Amino acid sequence: MEAGGIHLHRRSRTARLIARPFHRLLDRIDRGLECGAIEAQLPDGTARLIGGRADGPVAIVAVHRWRALVRLATAGSVGWYEGWEAGDWSSPDPVPLFDLFMRNRVALGRAARSGGVARLAARAWHHLRRNHRAGSRRNIAAHYDLGNDFYREWLDDSLTYSSALFGQGDTLEQAQARKLMAVLNRTGTKPGDTILEIGCGWGSFAALASGQGRSVHALTLSTEQKAMLDARDLPGVTVSLTDYRDTAGRFDAVASIEMVEAVGQAYWPAYLDTIARVLKPGGRAAIQYIAIAGDVFDAYASSVDFIQRHVFPGGMLLSETRFRALAEARGLSWQDTRHFGFDYAETLRLWRERFDAAEREGRLPARLDARFRRLWRYYLMYCEGGFRGGGITVAQVTLVRE
Repeated sequence: MEAGGIHLHRRSRTARLIARPFHRLLDRIDRGLECGAIEAQLPDGTARLIGGRADGPVAIVAVHRWRALVRLATAGSVGWYEGWEAGDWSSPDPVPLFDLFMRNRVALGRAARSGGVARLAARAWHHLRRNHRAGSRRNIAAHYDLGNDFYREWLDDSLTYSSALFGQGDTLEQAQARKLMAVLNRTGTKPGDTILEIGCGWGSFAALASGQGRSVHALTLSTEQKAMLDARDLPGVTVSLTDYRDTAGRFDAVASIEMVEAVGQAYWPAYLDTIARVLKPGGRAAIQYIAIAGDVFDAYASSVDFIQRHVFPGGMLLSETRFRALAEARGLSWQDTRHFGFDYAETLRLWRERFDAAEREGRLPARLDARFRRLWRYYLMYCEGGFRGGGITVAQVTLVRE
């Protein structure tokens, strides 16, 4: 018994030594949580409250292997997802955790971002996915050509894959219709006018605009989206598989709903050059975009996050101030900005409910395996938490060609 006790004591001492550097990392995270808390169960059998100094979301997290924290420290949000997929950590609801990290983004600093060799390797990979013409087609295909049968199962009936704009008591379908009408109203067009839609999705805006008497020239790089629009044969709508940079002609207005996130910072000038070139004098561009807070934009832009690595290669959220400066330098007057980030959180929550129902009922395409379905659910939760934490927003703005 005595020898066994010595053995257990040594093993316990070894476990404490192994755990020590991980508790130091948790100390850093604790100092960075100015509001909200994490109730953590740790691999050494201890429970720990991290944060808890001011009101905010409370996340419940079980860290099953210390490797989860190694992944977080070396690869940021990419490593944290990969640890979740590997079973290194779990949570009954990860949304509050993602909310917490976004809400406390400034105080946390680089605690949840990749560093060193991992960051350099990720940036090199991301550079290979940049959005030149060939790269854009490849990146768009990777996300939007997963199959119309996939998206149909969890988007609303209009297949609108962007934030809804909620009014009191709105269903998702009603909120999406409200958003589309808000975009159309921003174009300032009347029946008979022409609209260029840059990034047309599955045609929900084109259908609305054509139903209101506008002629729409819709651009996409997704063969799946084009096939659906061709099959719909909407009156007054032409759709082409064309890069925005190659657009010809002049239009009364431009609409672009959450397409600019697929452009990349290096190509923001080209995107805005296109809008300025195709708009008639006095014409209006209605843009819906996702932006990340200026206080973390530089850190975000210098690393690669989970979405860029695993969901949307080539993606890049906007810096509103930088994008606005580029627009105004091209004679595009920035007018009537409206932010509605919490509406996106609600949109994502409802999408996840529909996604979960489709999975339970076996309606998701069989070619998309269980690992993919877990990835997609994580993506929906990750985004929802980001919008709830306030560091990411969605907005509409009207650009007027002077």
